[in-house]
Amino acid sequence: MTMTPISRITPDQDAIVTEIEIATPPERVFQALTDPAQLMRWWGAPPLGAFWEMDARPGGKWRFEISDPTGKMVVNGVSSFKAYGEITEFNPPHVLAYTWLGNWHDHPEQPSMARWELSATKTGTKVKVTHSGLADQPIARKDFAGGWPGVLEMLRKHCE
Repeated sequence: MTMTPISRITPDQDAIVTEIEIATPPERVFQALTDPAQLMRWWGAPPLGAFWEMDARPGGKWRFEISDPTGKMVVNGVSSFKAYGEITEFNPPHVLAYTWLGNWHDHPEQPSMARWELSATKTGTKVKVTHSGLADQPIARKDFAGGWPGVLEMLRKHCE
């Protein structure tokens, strides 16, 4: 697996799939995905201002707000990003899935789904994130295709 993750869009245009290998056990990666304090450290890294909540359990709610004070990060006319949802799958340290509603999406009222799959390897953890429900959201799909590799790279740096 490459060190720099690359997203691929499924043929039906519904999902973005991004993978990376991280040289640390699945338990460590899962903790970084579910602990709000850690999410703030790696996903909300400067210069972005961020706020994270994560009630890591089946049916638990999550939300984040992130903004770019430089104004350089704008998607679909939005520069202060807000997303939230509900955890639909919770199987530590292997699977975390949640609905995702984002204010910058083409259809902000229509949920998409983010699903994290972690599997142990000889040298650490294979991380695969699939963001689906994007077939009729071309702006959000393009944003996630460009964004998930950076998110996984930040996760790798935090965990290693």
